[in-house]
Amino acid sequence: MDIDDVTRALELDIVFGRIRPRERLVEDELMERIGAKRHQVRAALAQLEQLGIVERRMNRGAIVRDFSVEEVEDLYEMRDHLHLLAVAKMDLPFSRTRVDRLRAIQARHDAAILGARLENVLDSNNAFHDELFDGCGNRYLAEAIRRHAWLSHAIRSYRIADREMLEQARKEHGEMIEVGAIGDRAALAELCTRHIQPSKLAYLDSRVGSDPAFRAS
Repeated sequence: MDIDDVTRALELDIVFGRIRPRERLVEDELMERIGAKRHQVRAALAQLEQLGIVERRMNRGAIVRDFSVEEVEDLYEMRDHLHLLAVAKMDLPFSRTRVDRLRAIQARHDAAILGARLENVLDSNNAFHDELFDGCGNRYLAEAIRRHAWLSHAIRSYRIADREMLEQARKEHGEMIEVGAIGDRAALAELCTRHIQPSKLAYLDSRVGSDPAFRAS
């Protein structure tokens, strides 16, 4: 096991809600659960801190980052803008090669959902969006989209295993391929912005339900 493996294990724990926002990340506990050495855990936490997923607080150590209502709204507003800019820069209609690549990735995503293999669901979902937004032709823009998706990990955790949400995401992926293939830029832009909203709303609803003071944060 290397540092990347430890980082990946922690990422999955956060995405799948095994570690929730505001929960402490205690090195000894992580070492035992993951089977890693202390320097590997520390390096992995440092990587996740750089990505904005983990933060360090005085007298508490490392915790999974928590988002206020304003921060959630700001983050998803930025994601909307990035997605719309990427769609505006894409060459449409999609080439046959791009359509084939997207359909192949989506077939893996479909199979992962049907088999309830959540780690594969996550990986194939990320691969789909990487392939889609790499089509904007601007690698810095595509990287910014990936980074802001990373920042959303803890937010996405509240519904990532929800069957209804997964089915909706699968349906929308298919629609993105179809409207891109016929060159309907407006429809693709609308789908890309609508696609990320359910996880945001689920996070806000869950947090308000469990912590009434959260709405005022």
